[in-house]
This record gives sequence, C-alpha cells and structure tokens, in this order.
Amino acid sequence: MIDTHCHIDFKDFDSDREEVIKRAKDKLDYIVASGFDKTSNQNVLELSKEYEGFIYPTFGFHPVSSQNSTDEELKDAQKHLIDNLSNIVAVGEVGMDYFYVTDKALRERQQEIFTSFLNLADEYKAPIVMHVRDCEKKAVNIIQDYEDIPYFVFHCYGGSLKTAKRIMNMGNAYMSFSTMLCYSQQHQDLIKKIDLDYILTETDSPYLAITKEERNEPANVVNAVYKIAKIKDIDISTVDEVTTNNARKIFKI
Repeated sequence: MIDTHCHIDFKDFDSDREEVIKRAKDKLDYIVASGFDKTSNQNVLELSKEYEGFIYPTFGFHPVSSQNSTDEELKDAQKHLIDNLSNIVAVGEVGMDYFYVTDKALRERQQEIFTSFLNLADEYKAPIVMHVRDCEKKAVNIIQDYEDIPYFVFHCYGGSLKTAKRIMNMGNAYMSFSTMLCYSQQHQDLIKKIDLDYILTETDSPYLAITKEERNEPANVVNAVYKIAKIKDIDISTVDEVTTNNARKIFKI
C-alpha cells in the first residue's frame, strides 16, 4: 500500500516523526510526501534523502497560501523545482481552491499560477498532483490542452460523478481518495462508481483523520484501502495491488 499524499514534514510531526515513519514502514511500501511551498519542498526533499527508498517527494505551491505570492517568489519556487527535477517524483500540489477562496481576482491569480506549473510540467514531461477543490470541472477543462504531461492526479477528489467519468475517459488521469472515505458519504458514493484502475490512496495527513480529535498519519491509509474493498465488495489484496501499481506507474517508484 502507498500513501500517495501526506505532509510528514509539517510541525504536527516534529515531536514523534521517526515513530510515525516507523509505523508507516510496518504497513506501507512507500510514502509520497507532498511539498507545500519552497520551504516545505526542501523539507520533504531532505526527508526523502534520510529515508531513501521509502519516502518520495513532490514539489508544490499550494493555491491558498500562494495566491498572494509575488512573481519573484513564484519564479524562485519554480527554479528550485526545476533544479531538483531528478530528485522528485511529480510537480505538486498545485492548483486552485474555490472552497476557501471566493474572491474573483484571487481565483484568477490562482489559475494564473496553476497554469504556470502546468506549463512547467508539460515542458519537462512530469506528472502533476493537483489540488482543485470545488473546481474539478474547471480543472478538467484546463488540463486537456496539455498533451506532454504524462499523468494527472486529482488529489483528494471530491467532484461530481459526471466529472469523474470525464477524468477516467482521459486515460492518464487519476483520482486520489483519502481516509475521508471512512466517514464521508459523498466519497463512498463516488468510489462505488469509479473504476479501481483510476484510483489512488492517500491520507493528506496530518489532516482528514477519522475523528476530529485525532492527528492523521500515513499508516492510516490502510483504512482507506479496506473501505474501498468493502464498498466495492472485492478482496483487499486486489485493491492493494491495483492502487499500488497505479501509484508506482505514475511516480515511477
């Protein structure tokens, strides 16, 4: 099993990061640690070096925190990414967030930044991990113009079934489902209808714990795998094998 999206570098894990990673190693094959901004990108890179062969980094620029960034800050983050393309497995998380951001000008800025990262991924033929909350349909419309991006990942997918079908029809786009599956009826309904061949598993830890009082962690991705198997009424081993192989193909692990 693979946690394809977590933030193991966050301060939430500062007190016991080694123990958290050990618990993950006991249950999982790999972790993909998603960068958030330039500082976070460097942190996940260092963790990937410390836990070589188990933690794999992606370099991102989160839409909510980056929407007010200057062009100079954006260029600096992208240079850092380009300089480390051989050390990372994907661009992301990048994208747009219409849940937290309703201001039209800020949404336009998010799209501008997102497009710049799509151009970069297209130029370097890199997979891209996308945070496109409440704008999944718009994201599909945008990304269809990028023919040299090998794989698109809709991180923590929560869009409509109609949009999910469009994503599956692309052939090189995947939807990642988190531990939210354990309590979200919306996500459970989606899983019933989405082909396993287009599904990845994640935690987005430390977020999206099964109970609000908990801190989520990568080992908990097992719960998402079990839930998918139960909803689809198929063997856990089949869900494990297919979702793991999906991730290994996308990230070349």
